[in-house]
Amino acid sequence: MNTPLLQDPLQITDLQDWGEIPEMLEGQSRVAGVLLHKGAQGQSECGLWRCTPGKWRCHVTRDEFCHFLEGRCTYVHESGEVIEIRPGSSAFFGQGWKGTCTVHQTVKKVYMIR
Repeated sequence: MNTPLLQDPLQITDLQDWGEIPEMLEGQSRVAGVLLHKGAQGQSECGLWRCTPGKWRCHVTRDEFCHFLEGRCTYVHESGEVIEIRPGSSAFFGQGWKGTCTVHQTVKKVYMIR
């Protein structure tokens, strides 16, 4: 039996520096986070992620659900669909989603990837 890991994501302060996002279109976004759970064979994971301002191309390789806690960003699908993110926004990006992400103000999100 797995015991749930209970943590308040707003109180997690020990974020690990995960480096810069490669292939930036504008700026130099840096990401940091903490992995809260990794499933068997790495098939799923959840954690907390923070990213500083910048713009880059996105290609989602596995389904991802996220809930944004802080900041503001815009995702634009290659079809032109625009997703505006603010604190309290939730979004699902299906495997294969392609577009751009522009972080206007540093964002923090909790995420689940499968």
